[in-house]
Amino acid sequence: MAVDLGERPIRLVVVDDDLRRTRLTVFFRIVLAVPLLVWVWLRGIAAFVAAFVLWLAVLVQREGPGNVHEFVSSYVRYATQVGAYVLLAADRYPWFRVHDDYPVDVRVAPPAPQSRWTAFFRLFLAIPAVLLSAALGGGFAMSPSGRWGSRGNGQATFYSTSLSVAGVAAAAAFLLWFVALVRGAASRGLRDLVVYALGYSAQASGYLLLVTGRYPSSDPGLVEPSSELPEHPVRIVVTDELRRTRVTVFFRLFLALPHIIWLLMWSVVAFFVTLAAWIVALATGRVPVPLHRFLAAYVRYTVHLTAFVTVMGARFPGFTGKAGSYRIDVEIDPPERQHRLKTLFRLFLAWPALVVSSALDGALLVVWLLAWWASLVTGRMPEGLRNLGASCLRYAAQTRAYLVLLTDRYPYAAPVLEGRAPPVPAAPPLPVAGDAF
Repeated sequence: MAVDLGERPIRLVVVDDDLRRTRLTVFFRIVLAVPLLVWVWLRGIAAFVAAFVLWLAVLVQREGPGNVHEFVSSYVRYATQVGAYVLLAADRYPWFRVHDDYPVDVRVAPPAPQSRWTAFFRLFLAIPAVLLSAALGGGFAMSPSGRWGSRGNGQATFYSTSLSVAGVAAAAAFLLWFVALVRGAASRGLRDLVVYALGYSAQASGYLLLVTGRYPSSDPGLVEPSSELPEHPVRIVVTDELRRTRVTVFFRLFLALPHIIWLLMWSVVAFFVTLAAWIVALATGRVPVPLHRFLAAYVRYTVHLTAFVTVMGARFPGFTGKAGSYRIDVEIDPPERQHRLKTLFRLFLAWPALVVSSALDGALLVVWLLAWWASLVTGRMPEGLRNLGASCLRYAAQTRAYLVLLTDRYPYAAPVLEGRAPPVPAAPPLPVAGDAF
């Protein structure tokens, strides 16, 4: 089902980014960003005070004053632009004000009536969105006040979340830093992954700060323009419905125990089969069909099982990893000739993909937790969470396929799915909340 971007009151857009990066500014990016981060923190304090005013206004008249809404919106926009600069999703220095022509920006709709009840409980209702935003790691605008952490010696230490980056966006930015220094340009897939994290953070911040009453959507298709996946030998196919049976959701881990034991046993065999395939591929430049078939079934089975455990899939999966046997499935092309040098250094070359995959696993863990609760309460899997989880599974499948020599095509990091309906024509631009500071 196509996503109507025009329905979202907070949208992230990417314009005029040719992916080129200036090596000198990339090298010193963190140092250059320090004044910007301090300014984000100071603006954040003022924005949270203004958000309290919005909260009171919504409780009284269901809608906040336009000038206060504008001020808080400008903070969300500025924090997103600074986040894009720090995380290498953009190259132009944002300085100390909001730019309407910045390559990565947020479009915010004017004030609209909100529910008094959801506004009253906003801090509580925003917890799932804040958790997911933290896992994605685009949370520059989430809190100006800080959070508690601890040192190894047990001593408590206080630090600001508005200056912290972690999770998926940080992993992608870490790799982008090396790529940009070598090539003078950003990787499109990694850039789009960072942009998605920033976009979700902007939605979560806007909801938390009473800019909008519309709950954030984690659907990867909500960034304009939508990312496009290149052709790849490993593709995910999602045909699963969203309804869930509460009883099977509640006992999901218990039901998966036989599969988990079976996967552990299968993984031991797959290791030795991969070793044999590596030796043969070095000698012949191709993985034999029987070995390829065995490893392809293994990769499919891990996706089937992970989808079931994380509530992405509704049905109980089979034990064979048969193609087309599950509604969240992986299509894998037949064996092709592979580059021997890539085969020789496969483990070393896979390291960047493993970094991203590990970060996406962290996001998938949060998706699992939220999906489990949502499915128990509503009997339905939220579509945005399902699509985000499926895109994480797609990248994990491509990474695993690369590791076990099913293909020498590198995984693609953009968080989108194959087989989705083409995006609808862009709606007329929403009025932009101006820079009020």
